[in-house]
Amino acid sequence: MVVRGAPAIAIAAALSLAVEVFNFHGFDGSASDAVAFLENKLDYLVSSRPTAVNLADAALKLKHVIAKALATATEAKSIFKAYIEASEDMLEDDVVSNKAIGNFGLSLLRQQAKNPDKLSVLTHCNTGSLATAGYGTALGVIRALHTQGILERAYCTETRPFNQGSRLTAFELVHEKIPATLIADSAAAALMKDGRVDGVIVGADRVASNGDTANKIGTYSLALCAKHHGIPFYVAAPLTSVDLSLSSGKEIVIEERSPKELMHTHGGLGERIAAPGISVWNPAFDMTPAELIAGIITEKGVITKNGNDTFDISSFAKKITGNSSR
Repeated sequence: MVVRGAPAIAIAAALSLAVEVFNFHGFDGSASDAVAFLENKLDYLVSSRPTAVNLADAALKLKHVIAKALATATEAKSIFKAYIEASEDMLEDDVVSNKAIGNFGLSLLRQQAKNPDKLSVLTHCNTGSLATAGYGTALGVIRALHTQGILERAYCTETRPFNQGSRLTAFELVHEKIPATLIADSAAAALMKDGRVDGVIVGADRVASNGDTANKIGTYSLALCAKHHGIPFYVAAPLTSVDLSLSSGKEIVIEERSPKELMHTHGGLGERIAAPGISVWNPAFDMTPAELIAGIITEKGVITKNGNDTFDISSFAKKITGNSSR
């Protein structure tokens, strides 16, 4: 959790390896050896996060870059140079992608709101500059609303048990001088019942091809509450968060975290508050079914339902890129 947020994890992993090879002096292997070295390191990095797909997607793209470079490279440093440049491009592309998500989200929320010039939005976990390369996905949409003078208020959940909302999202909102209110996770239903929320927008760690979405634990609860209160629930994520190899969310691996996060204060580092001997279930994520999601906001546009309460993301990806994204 030192680096968290699916896009940030991918960028940090790619750049950390770029720093390592940049500082290599006297690598005595061939160009092929350099490719093998990088591929092994990328595979190791991918093994650290089974739920978030952005890391695996970045690793695959970087492998293609170095494989292409090998066709003309005569020495290892040419491979390392190609890798470093591709990693730096990923950093820049992520910010551009996030800003596009923000603009598409702005238009969507205005189109579907009762009052398009005065919107209040609820978000969960942290999806801003601290979770991406520098702008944000779901929080990027909130930034865009605020910049246009449309945002009345942003509500953020504390996001138990690691409190990414209260520690990180609240910090970003205050820093950007965005009108915002922090609520307990358990207060979300009451907030919706009071009519204070026009939409819920969250990020994603992995999106299956039918639109089922894995995100921070508590997201599913918010989606159910939003459905009950007739409030649109949106997912904001780059296409790198989409895994077309998965037909549904049932195939997404859900990570579990240390029981200490629930049994102790300060994310497991502080005073014990739970009774000794109690069993703990602490999944890091949950899966929100596509039927509860009103739209998936990407850097290439908004993915909408295909008529049977699911998304055809594969067709969307093919239309945008001319082929499958993975």
